[in-house]
Amino acid sequence: MNQLAGFAPTPVSARMENHGRSMAKIAMQSGQDVFCRTGSMIAYEGFVQYEPNPPAVRQIAGAWITGEGMPLMKASGDGLLYLADYGADVVVINLNGDSLSVNGTNLLAFDAHLQWGVERVKGLAKFAGQGLWNVKVTGQGWVALTSRGAPIVVDCGSGEDETYVDPDALVAWSPNLKVKGKRSFKASSMIGRGSGEAYQMAFSGQGIVVVQPSEDSSDRLRVRG
Repeated sequence: MNQLAGFAPTPVSARMENHGRSMAKIAMQSGQDVFCRTGSMIAYEGFVQYEPNPPAVRQIAGAWITGEGMPLMKASGDGLLYLADYGADVVVINLNGDSLSVNGTNLLAFDAHLQWGVERVKGLAKFAGQGLWNVKVTGQGWVALTSRGAPIVVDCGSGEDETYVDPDALVAWSPNLKVKGKRSFKASSMIGRGSGEAYQMAFSGQGIVVVQPSEDSSDRLRVRG
């Protein structure tokens, strides 16, 4: 069994951290609850309880239409909690008073004490024919994201140049960035899929954009149950 020693749990070094590329490990303590994607729990140690579709989620995310109900559950207790999402890469971020806008399908977990809300991204529906939901998370605490493959983080800088991203490859971005939709026919052979038209989101200003190496729009429609 010595061959399995390298996969054993590692010592806890932070409230929320990676165990390998595709797993988040959360050090649970009483009074420090966490919201996580429904069905994402793969293992836990100690005493951890779960509450699907808690009142706080129903109140804040009432407009989050998924077709399968609210995609979040609340975990509380003491111990270690392990989360994953079908083998997707996991990115753990410590917000130090910052804000982050995350696509709902890429949100794995976040500290329950953080301020958050569900918003529809404006300016995209008229281009792509569908809405795009994002979750804005703000405060001091931890957030875990998923990415279909190792993501790239693009620094938009503060110049006038815009950064263009396929909506189906978008994971998260700084909410202070200016966002607008753009339709392009000339780039359709390189970007976007479906009708032959390419739809992009243009970001400008000071901040970052997180992009995953996947353009599968079905990821946006699937909610893990």
